[in-house]
Amino acid sequence: MLGAASLLTLVTLGGLVAGFAREWLLVASWGASARTDAYVIAMFLPEAVRGMLAAGVFTSSALALWQGREPAQRGPWFSQINAGLMWVSVGLAAVFALGAPLWVQLMAPGLADAHQLITQRSLAILAWCLPGIVLQAWWAMPRHAGGHFLLAGTASLLYNLPALAYLGWQREAAQPEALSWAFVAGSALSAAMLWPSARRYGLRWQAGGGCLAALREWGGQLAPLLGSALAGQGITLLERVVASYLGEGVVTGINLARKLMNLPLVALQSLNQVLLSLMSRRQSERLALLRGGLAAVTLVSLPAALGLMLGAPALIALLFPKVQGTAALVSLLAGYAAILVLAGWNTLLARYHYAEGDTRGPVLAELRGSLLQALSLPVLAWAFGPLGIVWALMAGTLLTGWHLLQVPALQGDRAALGLRAQAAVCALLLGLAWVLLRPRLSAQPAWLLAEAAALGLVCLLGVAAWLRPWRVR
Repeated sequence: MLGAASLLTLVTLGGLVAGFAREWLLVASWGASARTDAYVIAMFLPEAVRGMLAAGVFTSSALALWQGREPAQRGPWFSQINAGLMWVSVGLAAVFALGAPLWVQLMAPGLADAHQLITQRSLAILAWCLPGIVLQAWWAMPRHAGGHFLLAGTASLLYNLPALAYLGWQREAAQPEALSWAFVAGSALSAAMLWPSARRYGLRWQAGGGCLAALREWGGQLAPLLGSALAGQGITLLERVVASYLGEGVVTGINLARKLMNLPLVALQSLNQVLLSLMSRRQSERLALLRGGLAAVTLVSLPAALGLMLGAPALIALLFPKVQGTAALVSLLAGYAAILVLAGWNTLLARYHYAEGDTRGPVLAELRGSLLQALSLPVLAWAFGPLGIVWALMAGTLLTGWHLLQVPALQGDRAALGLRAQAAVCALLLGLAWVLLRPRLSAQPAWLLAEAAALGLVCLLGVAAWLRPWRVR
């Protein structure tokens, strides 16, 4: 389990580093300004779709249907779904491109008119990333079903490379429209990389009537997962809407805090992909795999959360030494770091239910958490400013996790997971680090970053000695 996840982590890490380098260049070139806010909002659409598909909704929903077919039947079914997805993605791209003024008004009502125009023009181009993003995710599905993750894991790197190259070349002279076309080129490259593999799995052009029947069958499995993913992206959109009223640079700050938070946790996405494949094939070992997976999530996420929380001021100071408007990033990054462990547990618990064939229970849990977050977000943002967005996310994540543990698939098995002890240790350790350690660390960025990294390493060794997740094979 850990070996396969480690291999996938290495290739996915390149994509995440490229994605963060892209965000860093954007802020370093344009600053944490209203112009950057406008482009970040325009990027919401392709990033939301890419985020949902990277979370595995296609693989999670189609895995059982793929494996339940005879090898000779898989190619035609795969091709029928592919034809439907291609037309749907092209249609959606046209809707978002032609309706860009309306969508921008809905997504960022707090932006000034001049900056809304930048967002509209950028969105009209970025919408055409959708076909490449959707097809790439679908073509990766049979590879995941067969336990082959590396080629699909490099898609994020190819998606980001053209935009990264353009920003590195033009810097302050970079134009939003040209940058948007670079993202479209990246989406096409990421799909083209998987095209030969998809052909080997039987992909052929299908124009016939089997397409609708295949989509209806798959849609029954996909709808709950897609509903949950859409709810999560809806909350992210609500964050952008609220942030657009909180002042210049807040949208950029929220976006960068999320990007920084995700960088050290690439292994969690890899681990989830590997575990879903294993749990779908090894029914008798699912609980043991889940127990080992939860321990591995704690091993990865707790040291990362501790290091990010304590080292947030140093990271911001070193990454953006001469950029205006980044001071608010410190509290946002520290706040998001505290949610890492909870989010990792929730994602893995949901994968367990998917392997059991239960897609509705996790969706209901996610929707309840999202509803709490949506209701509390405007109130907490009004009371506490940008940090209120973090508090709302934490409340929703806690409620989602509680409901994931209540659904029938885990009744009677919760005590065997060891999650209660892990939760108590994580809460105690992060709380003590924030209250007792943070005020005593160095004020110099380089020393502070070294101290935070050292404390994260000590935490990693301590958790490894305690949980030893490699014992579960």
